[in-house]
Amino acid sequence: MDKATGLLEQAVRRPSPNCDARPDDADPSMIVVHGISLPPGEFGGPEIEALFLNKLDWDAHPYFTQIRGLEVSAHLLIRRDGGVIQFVPFTQRAWHAGESCFRGRRRCNDFSIGIELEGEDNTAYDDRQFPVLQGVIRALCAAYPGISPREVAGHCDIAPGRKIDPGPAFDWLRLYDGLGHTD
Repeated sequence: MDKATGLLEQAVRRPSPNCDARPDDADPSMIVVHGISLPPGEFGGPEIEALFLNKLDWDAHPYFTQIRGLEVSAHLLIRRDGGVIQFVPFTQRAWHAGESCFRGRRRCNDFSIGIELEGEDNTAYDDRQFPVLQGVIRALCAAYPGISPREVAGHCDIAPGRKIDPGPAFDWLRLYDGLGHTD
């Protein structure tokens, strides 16, 4: 990872317009894990990438009428096969958390890194995603001292009642076991 550019070397870059400067150019201090599939429950298509690039064909699927005009992004997307796409440099604010709060701090987009996993709340995530996610988290913890495994939360944790991803199918123990010591 290149801290100066905020880019993950092994990621494919697809710059999203849905980002802006972090307040006070602050370093990120937490990671938010999300789950996404578009259309819901379908994997492997170009729709997630198209959504984050503002290029989604809103008329291509009936579900898309519910999210028409949405302008969102994440820093990273980890596909089910373990491939990584970076939409926003870690030095910028991605628009992934919405109305949110973590340990009394509001507006989590201001200080977080958003990582989307291609998945669905009630479908097991792919085995290939976990080592990639763990490696990314370790790299981010090394680059940004304010982040540790204790500052990794789900979208459900920062927007309870509004969001449930990455959902009950996400194996948090597997994630943390692969990160090692959490102090």
